[in-house]
Amino acid sequence: MSQPPPTGEPQPRRTPASVAEVFAVFLRLGLTSFGGPIAHLGYFRDTFVVRRRWLDDRAYADLVALCQFLPGPASSQVGMAIGLSRAGFAGALAAWAGFTLPSAIVLVLFAYGVRALGDITAAGWLHGLKIAAVAVVAQAVLGMLRTLAPDRARATLAVAAAALVLALPGSFAQIGAIVLGGLAGLLLPRDTTAAEPSALRVPVGRGAALLSLALFAVLLVMLPLVAAATGDHTLALIEAFYRAGALVFGGGHVVLPLLQAAVVPPGWVSTDAFLAGYGAAQAVPGPLFTFAAYLGAAAAPSPNGWTGALVCLVAIFLPSFLLVVGALPFWQALRARADAQAVLRGVNAAVVGLLLAALYDPVWTSAIGHGLDVALAAVAFLLLVAWQTPPWLVVLLCAAAGALLPAG
Repeated sequence: MSQPPPTGEPQPRRTPASVAEVFAVFLRLGLTSFGGPIAHLGYFRDTFVVRRRWLDDRAYADLVALCQFLPGPASSQVGMAIGLSRAGFAGALAAWAGFTLPSAIVLVLFAYGVRALGDITAAGWLHGLKIAAVAVVAQAVLGMLRTLAPDRARATLAVAAAALVLALPGSFAQIGAIVLGGLAGLLLPRDTTAAEPSALRVPVGRGAALLSLALFAVLLVMLPLVAAATGDHTLALIEAFYRAGALVFGGGHVVLPLLQAAVVPPGWVSTDAFLAGYGAAQAVPGPLFTFAAYLGAAAAPSPNGWTGALVCLVAIFLPSFLLVVGALPFWQALRARADAQAVLRGVNAAVVGLLLAALYDPVWTSAIGHGLDVALAAVAFLLLVAWQTPPWLVVLLCAAAGALLPAG
């Protein structure tokens, strides 16, 4: 099947996918998506916008903007939303399972004492994976800049958003950049052409969405009360991880202080075990929230092991699932309004700026140490953009090359 030209925006395919197909695609991403949440968004765009054409850049940027507003792991929420669009509720669960299980299983095995690799933080192959993330994110920035900030006004807005986030690091600056981008969008020249219908199917009614949002709120309020009243440790474990997943903005590393405060002071997990698991979590693909599986497996009281891992993993991701199901139908209805479309044009340009800022910090700063690193990143970028090499193959090549590079 011929690929669309790299300078044009891919036209989306609106045919729904099967649950098995959704799971298989996300499983491959879960096995190869190294580099953290921003890199994940780059892998997602290449897979679902460029190659499979399940949605277009505008719909994809809308999803990224929505998930930046929601608490929880943004990249996992984007994946759930794509799975929901393609194959309903089962598709959302399949997307989550495929993207999450590979790293969760590895971390549970690590919790059981699999330490054959020792300290892997300085491993050359891991350094190569970080360099691959530089190329993937750079490709995503370039592609989204072409479609979402093609004129001077929106390109300027994207750069301004990047400058704001770089000057004021933190999740509040990211949310502020999106809000300011939306306000600036109202001042941009309006697009007089008819709005294209969204390429994103949302097989969820408003009733189900409201029920999902209500369940999210009820669990957030009632779980602490029920856990305290019963003294049941399993409920206390569920409450702690549900609260972490429901209240953290920015995802990834931001959740670590909440998890540390939840499991270390009560003595569920020792400080040394917590730090060891955190180190291992840096070396696996997929979402960092799978660190919850490690903590559940390593916890001293029962449930622990595989049961504890499953309990904690489901508890920390459940808020994200409920919020995506609850917010997406209203987001899709809102984006059809003329004023909302103007706001979204500004928001989408700001999202490009966020990705541009993340390309520098943390992606570039954590991966590039000397000239050979730059050279490898440039080759990886060339393979992705000019040669249209599959990202998973670029990841493997960078890992192999990274093992040969001198430490920098």
